[in-house]
Amino acid sequence: MKPAAASEAFSRSITQLPSRLPELIRLAILTVALIAPAVAHAHSETGVIGGFISGFLHPLTGPDHIAAMVAVGIWGAFLGAPAMWLLPVIFPLVMAFGGALGILGIALPGVETAIAFSGVILGLMIVFTARPPLWVAALMVGFFAIFHGYAHGAELPHAANAVTYAIGFVIATGLLHLSGIAVGLLIRWPWGRIAVRACGGVIAATGFAFLFGFL
Repeated sequence: MKPAAASEAFSRSITQLPSRLPELIRLAILTVALIAPAVAHAHSETGVIGGFISGFLHPLTGPDHIAAMVAVGIWGAFLGAPAMWLLPVIFPLVMAFGGALGILGIALPGVETAIAFSGVILGLMIVFTARPPLWVAALMVGFFAIFHGYAHGAELPHAANAVTYAIGFVIATGLLHLSGIAVGLLIRWPWGRIAVRACGGVIAATGFAFLFGFL
């Protein structure tokens, strides 16, 4: 395939992604619904499967994690390509590094505070429609990802498989980013822009609530 044709095909596939998001979100919801019955046993199961279930459910059971990860997707969609796809890739990759630090028990101060601040700051970025340079947005997202990953890694069940645990929380994070992108794409309509900024306000408020101990 010639370079021009390959580039055109790639552009077409990227353009079609937003139209397929509802289908992908339904798949994500179905996946969570199928795994949810195991939540009561997730932290007591052992081995490969137990590790994956524990890791997958961990980001989905903390409002502070959910708020920040959805915010990354929303903000990326608001910034547009390439940020829409780059930020949700950077976050899980750096988060995996933070998770390794947590699993190894390496000390990292201010984890819970940084997680709360991630909701506040990312939420405010959405509220005020902030458009920093891509490298600034990437650094910000990567910084917070370290602390989210560390929190996941530090809570690895003792008998669970560390590798599948990490795979689980990275996949769950990706699905939350995808949900955020779906919300963020509403900005194409005037009412959607208002709704997206309101979501940013809710995310920032959630971060403030964790920061000051209300949640």
